[in-house]
Amino acid sequence: MALFPDPFNTLLGLQEALDAFRTSGWLQSGPSGGGSYPPLNIIRKGDDLVLIAEVPGISKSDLDVQVKGRTIRLAGTKAVKYGENVSLHRRERLAGRFDRSVTLPVEVDADGVKAECRDGILALFLPRAEQDKPRSIKIG
Repeated sequence: MALFPDPFNTLLGLQEALDAFRTSGWLQSGPSGGGSYPPLNIIRKGDDLVLIAEVPGISKSDLDVQVKGRTIRLAGTKAVKYGENVSLHRRERLAGRFDRSVTLPVEVDADGVKAECRDGILALFLPRAEQDKPRSIKIG
């Protein structure tokens, strides 16, 4: 039995603990409000994409959507208002500015993007740019 522990084994143990911590998933988004905001899904519909984001309590005028190439940017402000003469007992509804950019797998035709926002759901219809679509080449 050694009087002092092997420093390399100690470092190896630390590295294994950090790897386990990093891959544990605790940093993943969840229903408690952690993770990226706003939560969104992107689906492919034919050649085009549809982005669906949850933006409850955010008015259309407080949302900013930008499209450039393969990048979509969602930014805005979420306000939570309380009445006068109240004291806060528990705070889970967060307020403030958000700014999120997402890289898409294809280039988007920015002029053809359509946006709808109803009942706290933002839907962006993202047509694929013509120059990004594959072309068939005839062999002569």
